[in-house]
Amino acid sequence: MKLKTKLTAALLAASLLLPTAQAAEPGGLNIQMISIPGRNYEIGKTEVTQAQWKAVMGNNPSKFKECGGNCPVENVSWDDARAFIDELNAQTGKNYRLPTEAEWEYACRAGGQHEEYCGNSLAGIAWYESNSDGHTHPVASKRANAWGLYDMSGNVWEWVQDWYDNSQKGRVLRGGSWFNDPQSSRAAYRFGLDPAVRDGDDGFRLARTLP
Repeated sequence: MKLKTKLTAALLAASLLLPTAQAAEPGGLNIQMISIPGRNYEIGKTEVTQAQWKAVMGNNPSKFKECGGNCPVENVSWDDARAFIDELNAQTGKNYRLPTEAEWEYACRAGGQHEEYCGNSLAGIAWYESNSDGHTHPVASKRANAWGLYDMSGNVWEWVQDWYDNSQKGRVLRGGSWFNDPQSSRAAYRFGLDPAVRDGDDGFRLARTLP
């Protein structure tokens, strides 16, 4: 059963271009990471795509395969996301991981405190129930937030590292999805789900601690 609760960015300015790391990954993975200002981590510029998943794992679990390789991989559990990361690290020699919940929200808000969504206009930055036509869409086809991160609100929910609560029965997802209402895409909204459950609106993005 999914549990929901509330917790307690302007657009990307032409003059603000944050560092983007793009390594030559095996199989043309094209993983792009954004370094977060004033913090010791970087986070994926986009959600992990179907093409990236297939390049690493050799399959595609997504329900919306017809959306294409540049669409977010979905129908993956928290356990699946961790398995992907373990295999990716074995192939690349790097130390990718899921972001923590705090890291995710800080990046979503672009360091601010009062942003309602992960950018200033939900329709401009997110695929959600009112504009998705009932399916996922290619990553980075909406506008980025102020730090150049795409789809932090909408498209697919994103697994993060944390447990939902002290019962340790569910892992946290953030950001809302193509299926959900605007409230679910709020920067402060969190969602709990059994880490073994797969759903067609659940995906993830990568993070990595910097030296």
